[in-house]
Amino acid sequence: MTIKPWREVAHPHKDVLEGTFKQSEFAADISQVHAGTAEPEYQDAEKFFARTFITEGMRLLLQSVAERLSGRGGDPVIQLQTAFGGGKTHTLLAVYHLASRQCPTERLAGIPPILDAAGIASLPQARVAVIDGIKFSPSLPRSHAGTTVNTLWGDLAVQLQGAEGYALLADADQAGTSPGKDVLTTLLQRAAPCVVLLDELVAYVRQLEPGKSYPGGTFDSNITFIQALTEAMKSVPNAILLASLPQSETESAGTQGQRALDVLEKYFGRVESVWKPVAAEEAFEIVRRRLFDTVGDPTQVRATARAYGELYRQNPTKFPAETQEARYEERIAHAYPIHPEIFDRLYEDWSTLDKFQRTRGVLQYMAIVIHRLWNSNDKDPIIMPGSLPLDDAVVRNKSIHYLPNGWEPVIEREIDGPRSAAADIDGHDTRFGSVQAARRVARTIFLGSAPSNAAQTVRGIRVDGILLGAMQPGQSVGTYEDVIKRLRDRLHYLYGEKDSYWFDTRPNLRREMESRKANLKDVDDVLPLLRDRVGRVFSKGNHFAGIHFFTPSADVPDDFGLGPRLVVLPPNAGYRKQDESLALLAATEVLEKAGRCATAQTQPPDFPGARR
Repeated sequence: MTIKPWREVAHPHKDVLEGTFKQSEFAADISQVHAGTAEPEYQDAEKFFARTFITEGMRLLLQSVAERLSGRGGDPVIQLQTAFGGGKTHTLLAVYHLASRQCPTERLAGIPPILDAAGIASLPQARVAVIDGIKFSPSLPRSHAGTTVNTLWGDLAVQLQGAEGYALLADADQAGTSPGKDVLTTLLQRAAPCVVLLDELVAYVRQLEPGKSYPGGTFDSNITFIQALTEAMKSVPNAILLASLPQSETESAGTQGQRALDVLEKYFGRVESVWKPVAAEEAFEIVRRRLFDTVGDPTQVRATARAYGELYRQNPTKFPAETQEARYEERIAHAYPIHPEIFDRLYEDWSTLDKFQRTRGVLQYMAIVIHRLWNSNDKDPIIMPGSLPLDDAVVRNKSIHYLPNGWEPVIEREIDGPRSAAADIDGHDTRFGSVQAARRVARTIFLGSAPSNAAQTVRGIRVDGILLGAMQPGQSVGTYEDVIKRLRDRLHYLYGEKDSYWFDTRPNLRREMESRKANLKDVDDVLPLLRDRVGRVFSKGNHFAGIHFFTPSADVPDDFGLGPRLVVLPPNAGYRKQDESLALLAATEVLEKAGRCATAQTQPPDFPGARR
């Protein structure tokens, strides 16, 4: 079967096609859902589960919640802790809709098999309380249906049982002191079956400066409340608490935030259940469900995956070892219409960057990419690293958003766009231009190397990884191997070491020297600079009886009794003056920076134009 372009098989969601998606919509807000003001795909339980891929971690968690609410065991406290954008809030929403649903569970996609596995024929509806640490302020009281509350425990009581619940701990709320385990146990027993969802708890607690008292209590009283609440949950068999905590110091925001995180982890850790975050393989389906209405005819998908699998197996030494396994062909089919290499790079490399939001970040990025490729009538069989339209301003800005400054000119001058060196190479060689080989390779190297740093032992992306991200069925391996060499010889910001390549925001030394050489009109223009540079370098020591810079040989004394003399000759007719001058200039730059030429006990290295 002839493989077709992905855009003739898969069909993106309307908002992706039209570019009307809002990046904020990828960030679920549980407070908006609880208030009834969220977007329909998050607000409506049926729509939410229809576009939600239930990962292994979410399946286990929902099963535990169902068991707990049914009085069949389950975990009383679950802590959700992953990297920023790793699915914590989305998981809380799944629990919220399962517990508070207004429709039969049979209409919630993916839920019936979970209940069957738990042996639950009928799941009771539960009361749900949502405590959002970002929404609440410890300095400002809040009003709930005529009841004014000050603290997290006051809010919890009103949400679970209204004024009656608040009466149980009104004194503790007004005094800002923790109500204690017994009162909380009574509240939970009266409200059960019930679910308590704590989102962004660290964001609230870190506002409480030690030694200060607020209407919302003190730092210690809030920590004591959390301890009492987790203990109370164990006493009520059909009540459950889920709390989301940040994973890193960056997310916890400062010293006080980290202190709050450390203390909260200590108390949640006593009774918590392990929650498995989203795996890279599961991200395939998450992205597909959110960004595509349909991925198209399964037969065509399999044909495309098979064509790529055959390409890799026919060239076993040119591609990574894992591509030779049948499992890799399955990965291509599962990830279609996106190549698995994009997911691997985003999840393994880009997710290490501060503030890159894993699944949420991947969704935002790929929505922009798909919209741009669709409008440009992209003909690739699947979306690969080499397909990324970095020439588009929106895609380019999103690509460099999490990177240090300096990447935009690198992309514009060398990687992609009408004025880039890669586009120029494609435009002047039909063998490369017919498949956009230079641009595809440059984009692939960028995706695989931009998040790296100088401290890494192995930098960049290997040649087999470049071929994996750029080459398509029906194309020649030799074409891409040749264009890699062409890029290496021409680009200013491309580095290569052993079998790996990477881009950097600093120009490489070889290209910098060639650039200076091209700008040098007359060798005589550089001689004064050479004389001054050589003089500064070699005059720092006093190991010679005399030092002579660019001195005619007849003017050098022949008296050797006083010791050796150092003579540095100017470029002469026996060499290409321009090359020799630049070599000498480069050598003196290195020696000057090292600061050890004339003062070292060893002799300086040889280079054209210099004599010991």
